[in-house]
Amino acid sequence: MKHFSCGDIVPGCGITFTAADEDGILTQVTAHATADHGLTEVPPALIEQVRARITLS
Repeated sequence: MKHFSCGDIVPGCGITFTAADEDGILTQVTAHATADHGLTEVPPALIEQVRARITLS
């Protein structure tokens, strides 16, 4: 399983994500970024930051 913590990029955000693969994490992160952080689109640079911080759990 893969794991990502939003707080690794957005200080103070306690949301974490777990999925079988990177695509599953990115799907969840995109939904969270739009719903909870007000982004209308997720910039490629942010996607790369997320990818760099995805770990195995």
